[in-house]
Amino acid sequence: MMFDWDDLRVFLAVARARKVAPAARTLGIDGTTIMRRLTRLEKSLGAELFEMASGERALTVRGQALLRHAETVESAAMSAIEDVAGQEQQLAGQVRLSVAEGFGTWVLAPGLAEFSQRHPGIRLDLITASGFLNPSKREADMALMLARPQRGRLSVKRLGEYRLHLYASADYLKRAGRPEHPSRLRDHVLVGYVPEFIFSPELDYLDEVETGLEAHLRATSINMQYRMIRDGSGIGVLPDFIARSDPNLIELMADRVEIVRHFWLVTHEDLRKVARIAAVGAWLQERVAAASARRDRAAHIPLKGVSLTPS
Repeated sequence: MMFDWDDLRVFLAVARARKVAPAARTLGIDGTTIMRRLTRLEKSLGAELFEMASGERALTVRGQALLRHAETVESAAMSAIEDVAGQEQQLAGQVRLSVAEGFGTWVLAPGLAEFSQRHPGIRLDLITASGFLNPSKREADMALMLARPQRGRLSVKRLGEYRLHLYASADYLKRAGRPEHPSRLRDHVLVGYVPEFIFSPELDYLDEVETGLEAHLRATSINMQYRMIRDGSGIGVLPDFIARSDPNLIELMADRVEIVRHFWLVTHEDLRKVARIAAVGAWLQERVAAASARRDRAAHIPLKGVSLTPS
């Protein structure tokens, strides 16, 4: 039995994207070529690898078996290239980091200039699309996730914890009054996520504040929620590392409402010792430490600080 090894690369792209069009964009080839290569691979193996389900290409049982072997081949090929080319110890190359939008905007972005000056050979891609890209599926090299993944050939480290509280602007509170108990929030305009587009259960905050609360003004972006709250649209839950840097925001019911979440740094096991990956990981820890230092300096100022605690 003979087949083109490069067809495994096509198979992996479709298995991960579950659709031909995005796989074609990833590989830089057209959809017709993708289908021709898949057909050729299935014919060579004498097995159907995909079946259509709800408009997506789901792996068959034999497709799932091939996926495990194809990822092993992919890992071996990447290791061989880095070993022969000497790239493993070079501070150069591309690193794709999947990160939550708020953390990327408020914690990472201020440190990007310094990172670029320190590591000019590293091309860092920050992906803040809805939902985290999965390093185990090679969608990203690294990811900062809100929940610890339970499966996959991954290196997982708790990067830090952060805290969230209720916030509102002085203008809103002057207009609508200041609630003193979570149950009184039902009388106010609440800002939050669009329920159908919450990509991680850790972002579903309002039920933790008070069972049955629903947002009246909703957005998929935490930065949009921040602006709505800051500009007086209503009350909402915000990470302290965003809200406590803004003097226009007032923290509410801090003694009654506090939500704790964690960031997990997730890297594919095969990339853990690669120098550029290690450099990005070290920088991420530095950014968390810097955020914590700002929190400590602001501890003597009411309602200020950053609640990010490095592990």
